Amino acid sequence: MWDPSKGINIGIFTLHFYSLMFVLAFGFGYILMTRIFKIDNINQKYLEPLFTWTLIGTILGARLGHVIFYQPELFKEDFWSVFLPISTKNGIKFTGFSGLASHGATIALILTTLYYSYKVIRKNPFWVYDRLGIVVALGGAFVRMGNFFNSEIVGKPADPNSPFALLFPQQSSEYGLTVPRYPSQLFEAVGYVALFILLWILYRKTNKKYQQGWLFGLFFIILWAIRFFVEFLKEPQGDEFIQIGGLNTGQVLSIPFMLAGVIIMIVSRKFKITEVENEKPE
Repeated sequence: MWDPSKGINIGIFTLHFYSLMFVLAFGFGYILMTRIFKIDNINQKYLEPLFTWTLIGTILGARLGHVIFYQPELFKEDFWSVFLPISTKNGIKFTGFSGLASHGATIALILTTLYYSYKVIRKNPFWVYDRLGIVVALGGAFVRMGNFFNSEIVGKPADPNSPFALLFPQQSSEYGLTVPRYPSQLFEAVGYVALFILLWILYRKTNKKYQQGWLFGLFFIILWAIRFFVEFLKEPQGDEFIQIGGLNTGQVLSIPFMLAGVIIMIVSRKFKITEVENEKPE
């Protein structure tokens, strides 16, 4: 049975575990990117803008992605809740962002990183994406751990005798009765940690970081493949507006990203650079 407390009581407020996981995701991401910039001999002045644009892209993109793909009715029913962590139904109250979608975060991150690449560090965007993918893989694991603490994005009912079966007594009423379910959040988190380890080894031990786009393409393929297959064990998130051939919204949206990863890996052969070129902004 998984029945944790909601957070850590700090006196005047409670630090919710989901919020803590987001803080850890960005905190470790900042530390990791600092290390990457040192390895590549990149001036640290370029780090702060990257952190800022990544934060904006992740939060805003994830929120908009959830609303567009899963709860578009909020644009009419509770417009300000789309952009702010509040609800205006029956008075204004703080709710936090209760819905975030990784597909939306990815699209927004691609756009904010394009701006950062061309206007700030002035490098090929694939150079930035290669390194950002390593950080995002680790951050994604923390976010899914946050979902686990919140008993949300739960898995489908499982055989009570399965070693993976868990009870989520804090689950939302939208899932019906509390029955043994797969901890799909943990499956996804483990997959992201494995992806992070793989990308870090390839970045540190091979010359693939000099083939701009190769690591990013691999990141896209594996990350969205993990998401695609874990979706078979997940309960639907909100209304499934996009369904094709028995695949749910999350799976359908993951396919274009996987295909994009293949294309990026192929075209990355055109963007090879030397070690000297790697260390200099263009």
